[in-house]
Amino acid sequence: QVHLVESGGGLVQTGGSLRLSCTASGNYFRAMSAAWYRQAPGKERDLVAEIAPFGNTKYADSVKGRFTISRDNDKKMIFLQMDDLKPEDTAVYYCKLSSQYWGQGTQVTVSS
Repeated sequence: QVHLVESGGGLVQTGGSLRLSCTASGNYFRAMSAAWYRQAPGKERDLVAEIAPFGNTKYADSVKGRFTISRDNDKKMIFLQMDDLKPEDTAVYYCKLSSQYWGQGTQVTVSS
């Protein structure tokens, strides 16, 4: 069984930065793809960034050049460095491991 716990969310002003972390338990972490999703109020949950087991990354167009996803396989952690934050980045951010495991979410609020 895999359990994911996110941290690092909070309130930040436009142009600021936050770093989200996701800590996983269980086995086979290094063999699984990982991703960050976000869901704003009244909207669907959308992919923000994903990282393959060997490090290949993919980003939503809205965050390219501002967000960076990374992972530490030894520590079983996934990170999302978010720079130049905008009010439209406000959402609950979720980490996902493989196709089935989700964290509980962490709130990110960007004030204008």
